[in-house]
Amino acid sequence: MDFIGWSWLIIIAACVIIEAATMGLTTIWFAIGALVAWLVYLIGLDLYVQIMVFLFVSIICLVLTRPIAVEKLKIGKSRTNADSLIGEQIKVIETINNINNEGTVNARGQIWSAKSANDEIIEKDELVVVVEIKGVKLIVKRK
Repeated sequence: MDFIGWSWLIIIAACVIIEAATMGLTTIWFAIGALVAWLVYLIGLDLYVQIMVFLFVSIICLVLTRPIAVEKLKIGKSRTNADSLIGEQIKVIETINNINNEGTVNARGQIWSAKSANDEIIEKDELVVVVEIKGVKLIVKRK
């Protein structure tokens, strides 16, 4: 095996090590591309073909399978206590008026500033559902 063959194996190892260290689900697809390029090298095809196969396989894997893998493995996003409020039904304790920048809600015993998701005025004591959190404000809509 010559320099090119060893180079593909080094690329595979480097990508796997980087992936193990970062868990970003990015470099693993390049490791797969390098593995296929190494197999193309073993067949005896030209370096140009090997590079094209590496790029093609890596990009196809990255584009088509990464979003599925990220969703299934929940990579890159861990829900915090605040995130767990999304979808919860809560009570308005001060009328929500986006124009006047007013409105508070009580969520699990904590007082939060709130904004209406669709800029409607929501009166005190109405029930709302949390749809998003932006900074320190809950974005809510009527139930």
